[in-house]
Amino acid sequence: MGSLPKNNYSPLEHQQSILQEVVENSLPSELITRSFKRSFNGFAAKLSVKESQKLASMEGVVSVFPSKKYELHTTRSWDFMGLKENVKRVPKIESDVIVGVIDSGIWPEAESFAGDGFGPPPKKWKGACVGGKNFTCNNKLIGARFYDSKGLNSGVSARDTQGHGTHTASTAAGNQVTNVSFFGLAQGNARGAVPSARIAVYKVCWEEGCDAQDILSAFDDAISDGVDILSVSLGGEKSDDYSIDPIAIGAFHAMQNGILTSQSAGNNGPEPGSVSSIAPWILSVAASNTDRKIIDKVILGDNTTLVVRMTRCI
Repeated sequence: MGSLPKNNYSPLEHQQSILQEVVENSLPSELITRSFKRSFNGFAAKLSVKESQKLASMEGVVSVFPSKKYELHTTRSWDFMGLKENVKRVPKIESDVIVGVIDSGIWPEAESFAGDGFGPPPKKWKGACVGGKNFTCNNKLIGARFYDSKGLNSGVSARDTQGHGTHTASTAAGNQVTNVSFFGLAQGNARGAVPSARIAVYKVCWEEGCDAQDILSAFDDAISDGVDILSVSLGGEKSDDYSIDPIAIGAFHAMQNGILTSQSAGNNGPEPGSVSSIAPWILSVAASNTDRKIIDKVILGDNTTLVVRMTRCI
């Protein structure tokens, strides 16, 4: 995935001409499944192992790798880390910040993403709301896109059916919502780090995982759309070489455009070498501990009462 030339240049035509040298008896247009041409230069195509090896050996080709699946990696978080509710805010400046979330989508009707009190999107915003059927954006949730390269999901949209993307988006930039709880547990006021910021979502994750070419497509669009920062809470089970890691590649091109990518460190650990987001141009984020204490009672059949203390709602 190389940089996109600035002069008069047709990425798709160039990509097809390169591919034609590899697949002599096929039409390149029938093999290309995704062309990355808004923010960087590359493509996804259906190739045999021999063809991919030939492509990788060609001059000017940075890397060739299989499109594999990646996995998806609260009310107290910001207080615990010292970002208090009464911290001095500058809403006029914060509302000009656009947070791009590459994840499992979003639930647009959630209070955390209500558009009340927000003015029009910043003028720098060049994106769109193409969230699918029965999906509406507003002046808080200003953009939505979804990617399903394998066509395995019916009724596709940017709507979050797993809850992961909604959670990460609200943690980063959700509105302040008072008196929330999980069925009465962990009650408090929920808010994102920057409640006045705008949100743009890019759904790449489905029940079966997150496909590499969808991840690259999301980066390609998000950079061109004009986001200021990217939140990516997904990745592989282990770290890969930068040249074959779609998140590292996408984040590199984002950084070239002044956009920082914040990526989760992974689901493994705390053993040495368990962090999967190791590219030096990525801000890797991990949990250490928490001060949350949830106390509840369990009454057994013989009327014995047990007091349960936990840190998570299960």
